[in-house]
Amino acid sequence: MVVWTDEERAAISDIFSKLDYDDVGQKCLSRCLIVYPWTQRYFGAFGNLYNAEAIMNNPLIAKHGTTVLRGLERALKNMDDIKNTYAELSILHSEKLRVDPDNFKLLSDCLTIVIAARMGTAFTPEYQASFQKFLSVVVSALGRQYH
Repeated sequence: MVVWTDEERAAISDIFSKLDYDDVGQKCLSRCLIVYPWTQRYFGAFGNLYNAEAIMNNPLIAKHGTTVLRGLERALKNMDDIKNTYAELSILHSEKLRVDPDNFKLLSDCLTIVIAARMGTAFTPEYQASFQKFLSVVVSALGRQYH
């Protein structure tokens, strides 16, 4: 079981309160697909992913990026039970979509970069530590079905 301090909870909530889900979701998923092009194989039905510009302007990528952030919001609202909150998503990604679980970590790294760029100096080392802890718990929960 993960233990959250009041400071960690406050930092994570503050980060989420400042997010423009549509903008950040699109940017983090686009970044992941551009930086790690092998992750594109899971998005074959999303149309043109031939270059960075096509990915960044793809409305399906933007929509899915927002969906990812809405999914993280579920974890935020259930911080004391993220593992069970994500049980169905773990099964979906492992058994139906067959997503390589390492991709969850890659996407979380891209999300951290996008948030750090947007927040600037407000994304202190303490905020980053709290956010990284949160994302690590989410990644572990999503990868649970694989173990």
